[in-house]
Formats: sequence, structure tokens, C-alpha cells
Amino acid sequence: MHYLDKLAEIEAKYDGLTEHLGKAEVLADPAVYQKTAKARADLTEIVEKFRDWKAIYKAAKDTKALVEESASDPEMKALAHEELMELEGRQEKAEQELNILLLPRDPNDERNVVLEIRAGTGGDEATLFAQEAFRMYMHYAESQHWRMEVLSTSVSGVGGLKEVIALVEGQKVYSKLKYESGVHRVQRVPATEQQGRIHTSAITVAVLPEADEVEIKIDPKDIRIDTFCSSGPGGQSVNTTYSAVRITHLPTGMIVSCQDEKSQIKNRAKALRVLRSRLYELELQEQQKQITEERRSMIGTGDRSEKIRTYNFPQNRVTDHRIGLTLHQLDRIIDGRIGDIIEALIAHYQAEKLKRTPTRELGGDRPPAAPAV
Repeated sequence: MHYLDKLAEIEAKYDGLTEHLGKAEVLADPAVYQKTAKARADLTEIVEKFRDWKAIYKAAKDTKALVEESASDPEMKALAHEELMELEGRQEKAEQELNILLLPRDPNDERNVVLEIRAGTGGDEATLFAQEAFRMYMHYAESQHWRMEVLSTSVSGVGGLKEVIALVEGQKVYSKLKYESGVHRVQRVPATEQQGRIHTSAITVAVLPEADEVEIKIDPKDIRIDTFCSSGPGGQSVNTTYSAVRITHLPTGMIVSCQDEKSQIKNRAKALRVLRSRLYELELQEQQKQITEERRSMIGTGDRSEKIRTYNFPQNRVTDHRIGLTLHQLDRIIDGRIGDIIEALIAHYQAEKLKRTPTRELGGDRPPAAPAV
């Protein structure tokens, strides 16, 4: 199928879904309406970009004709040629964006995520950095208008976080956070250091796409649920009721604990959400063993055992080792303004995908696909 035919097919499908949304039977059924609206929303960006390209293509074609017609008028020809150069630049940019939009999508990109941060090497200093990293992601989530709900925490004696697990809900959360999985290293002088020596500590970050009950069904026979009293820092009892929940998944040996809620029922529900997402990730890893090397290399960027980033406080520097990006803006980044890093990572891996995809050009003598402009 020609590239333009494919885009025209997507546009026709978009128009059909738009028409379908206005039908009385669809409006009367919330489930059908929601499904149709989502299908249309998934196509909106590419259709709008295709329509932009068609408008630019037509303008460039008309301007090119004007250049040829103005051969006897040098001034008019120069003006038309300048406009043509500008339009051809915009057309090329629009084609590049369409190529990216037509790349195969990660089916998990639209999902909410379970974010897990754990202190690694570095003792108390690692727990303090884990707390700062969690705050960084909280502020970034706020800037994206996402909702973050803490599912489980474990606090260190110095007030840092040994572990924190949170659910992040919103639009395209996984698509933006999926490259954050891995080892994050921090270099700085700890507050307790008397001689001003720089210490290196590390935390691990895991970003798991949230799975729903339909995808991952947990057989009650496969889990053991234990209850215990919630406790705070230093083992002090928070309450005397057995509200905290520990779930053990017997086939895999996975253990999930949750004690942030005063209700045992709520803690149980939260723990099951985390367990479901971990089992979903395990299933994804099994699938990845069967896929092509190309796809495996892309997924490999999410390996949580890989050192992906260094935060150097003395030099106010952040370096992402996967793409060789260095920014001397650590103070801004640790405050949650990590959009530049995330966008750079997305652009890098999109470019890697494009290298493996045959180049598709919309220009040439063939007119735009129907509906014609």
C-alpha cells in the first residue's frame, strides 16, 4: 500500500468515527461511546498532521507554478522562490513528523504506571537521594497533571526512603516515564561528611505498566495473605490493628507489602495492584525473549540493572549515559523539571526506530491522496 493511501485510510477511519460519535445509539451507551471516542482520539494527532501536510503541499505546488510563471519578472520570481523554500522546509518537517507518528506504537504507552524507587549502595545517603528522586517525580507528575498515589513506603532512620511504591495515573504516563527504569547514581558531599569528600550512592527506579484484572488474573489459590500491625520509622507501632497486608505469590515467590492505609481492605487492594503489575512485567520479559533483536535492543533501555544517569551535585550536572546528554541544570532537574531529559530520550529512541524503517516520502509528482486538497 502506498504511503499516501495509508494516511488517507487513517483519515477516512477518523471521519467515520467522528460521524459515529454523533449517532443516538452511541450516545446512549456510555461504554460504546467511550470506546469510540478513544479510538478517534488515538488517530487525532496523525490526521491533524496529515491535513497540515496536505495544505503545505498544495501551497508549495501553487508557489512552484508561480515561480515558473514569473520567469520574465525577476523580482516576483525571487519572492516566489523564497516562499517556496520556506514551504518545502515546512513540508519536509511535516513528513518527518508523520513518519514518527506512523511508527509501531508501544501498546503500553497509554497505561498508568507503578513507580518503584529503592535505595541501593550508599547507606543512609542513598535513602536520602531516593526521597529526593521521589519528590522529583512527584513535581514532574504535577506539571503533567497526573495523579500520584503512594501505595507503600519504608522510611530510614535518617528520614530518607528505603523504598517507595506509587501509582501514577494520567495521560500517556508510561510513554514518558518508561525510560526512567534503571540505576540512578548520585555524587555529592553528604551532610554527615566532616572532610568534604564526595560520596557516590545509587538508587534503582522501576517503571511498570499497570495491568488490569482482565489481563492478569490472580488465582486465590496462588497467593498467601498475611496481616500485621503497621509500623513507622525505627519499628514504632503506628496502630494496634492488623491493617498492614503482605501478599506472597506462591508460583513466583514475589512478595508485596502495603501498610499506608488504615484499612486492611484498602491495603489489600493496593498490594494486589502492585503484584498484578509485577506479574505483567514478568510476562512481558518472557515475551521479549521471543522477539527480534531490533525490538529487544529498544526494550533493553528499561533494564533496571543498567546505570542510566548520574547526578553530580558539586558540578550542578546531570548526565544520561545512554544518549550522552549532559545538562548543567541539576538544581532545576531535581526540582522536577526533567522534561528536557525525557523529551531527548523519546526523540533518541524514535530516531533509532526510524533508522530501521524504510524512508517514506510523500512528495513527488503523485498528488495527495483523497480527499484531495
